[in-house]
Amino acid sequence: MLKAQNLTKRFFGLLAVDSASIDVEEGSITGLIGPNGAGKTTMFAMIAGFLSPNSGQVAFEGNDITGEKPHLRARRGLARTFQIVQPFAGLNVRDNIAVGAYLHTKDPREARSLASQTAERVGLGRELEKLASGLTIAGRKRLELARALATRPKLLLLDEVLAGLNPSEIRDVLPIIRSIRDEGVTILMIEHIMQAVMNLCDSVYVLSQGRMIASGEPRAVCNDPAVIEAYLGHGAAERIRSEGAADA
Repeated sequence: MLKAQNLTKRFFGLLAVDSASIDVEEGSITGLIGPNGAGKTTMFAMIAGFLSPNSGQVAFEGNDITGEKPHLRARRGLARTFQIVQPFAGLNVRDNIAVGAYLHTKDPREARSLASQTAERVGLGRELEKLASGLTIAGRKRLELARALATRPKLLLLDEVLAGLNPSEIRDVLPIIRSIRDEGVTILMIEHIMQAVMNLCDSVYVLSQGRMIASGEPRAVCNDPAVIEAYLGHGAAERIRSEGAADA
C-alpha cells in the first residue's frame, strides 16, 4: 500500500533522515521505532506531505505522491495524528471530529452524524457535548485519533498515540487500535511503548540516527544486537549476552 524509498531530509547541516525506506502492506499494523531523535517524526512528516524530502520517493497505492500537498494525500486516504495534540479547545468533541469529516462532505448534518459514529468507535460517545479543553490527556488522545478517522482513511499514521497515558489507559486503547485495523484501515505507528509494539504490530522498522538499521517481526527485531545497542549504547548487546550466560 505504501512504499517510501530512500527518503532523505536535511535541515541545514543536520542529516535528520538518511536514505530510509519503509514498506507497509495493506491490512497490516506496522511499527516504526527507535531512540529519541532518531528521525521518526521527520519520516512521518515526509510520508504525510508536511515536509518535502531532499531525495527519495513516496508511493501510495502505486501512485507517486512525493510532491503532493497533505490535503491531497488526505483525499487519497492517507491521514495522520500528531504527537503533540492540539484540538480546537473552544469546540466540543463532536464539532472537533466533524472538522475531519468535512473532507468528504459539505453537509453539516452528515459531518456531525459521522463525528458521532466516530466518537463511539474511540470511546468518546458520552463526551460529545464536552469542550475539548475539558478532556483529560487520554481523552485528547482519543479525540486526535477520532479526528483522523473522520477523514475516512485507508492508511492511518499514528504518532505516539499512547504517549502520556498510564498503563490502564494504554490497555484500554490497544483494542481500539486493533479494531480500527480489523475494520479495514491499515496502520503505520510510531511508538516507544514496547508492550504495544509487541502486542499490535505485524512488522517493525527501526530508525537510528536517521538510518533504518533493522526490520522484521517484532520479537526478532527487539533481539537484534544492532537495535539493542541503538537503545542502550555500544557494547550493550554483548553485556546482555554475557549476563545471560552467567545466569545459565
